[in-house]
Amino acid sequence: MTHLGCASDHVIASWRNERYPGYKTDAGMPPELLAQFPLAEDALEAIGVVVWRMVEFEADDALGTAAARWADEPTVERVVVLTPDKDMTQLVREDGRVVCYDRRKRAFLDADAVQAKFGVRPESIPDYLALVGDSSDGYPGLPGWGSRSAAAVLSRYPHLEEIPESVRGWDLSVRGAALLAQVLRERWEEALLYRELATLRFDVPLPQRTPGELEWRGVPRERFLAMAERLGAPRLTERVHRWANR
Repeated sequence: MTHLGCASDHVIASWRNERYPGYKTDAGMPPELLAQFPLAEDALEAIGVVVWRMVEFEADDALGTAAARWADEPTVERVVVLTPDKDMTQLVREDGRVVCYDRRKRAFLDADAVQAKFGVRPESIPDYLALVGDSSDGYPGLPGWGSRSAAAVLSRYPHLEEIPESVRGWDLSVRGAALLAQVLRERWEEALLYRELATLRFDVPLPQRTPGELEWRGVPRERFLAMAERLGAPRLTERVHRWANR
């Protein structure tokens, strides 16, 4: 991996909180943990990593924007999104130019792996989350819709608009189909809102215009030494394997 960009939720609340009051906030987060966020951002910059500190948007939106902006660049072999978050799998491309990587499981997720895990292709992930919900982000999905039913329906009808309004039009067999169709019909606007929350934005104003601006050239000496002093950990310099030339 030669180029690096890291996005952070510098402010936990984002535009999604305006759309849905129940969306995740920093409520309940230990203040000592919250206070470490800026320090982590500074530490990443101190080792030469480009950091996008998100305020209006979320970190996920920044990563989505970066992937969309540079995946087709001739100089880019592949974009790897380092995250275990399921909503980020919507970025995975069928041509393999964007994949996710789960560091905890040490596994890459291409389009086939996304389908194996969730039962749907990457393009349907926002629709899938709209139906089943995402507890980590604070929206519940639709009553009665679970991972199996959502996967079964979306594997046949990839997007909400393609699902027949009446169960008579469903070209598949799903347990409790009539009730599922009724719930979707009655809570249609709610489902669209949840999908909006789950859909990544690709219009974050990242300052970098070319992938070359993300190239990691080593640890900037002066900045790193200042960080080590700030942390009271001078021996951190012993762990640096590559200093930047400038």
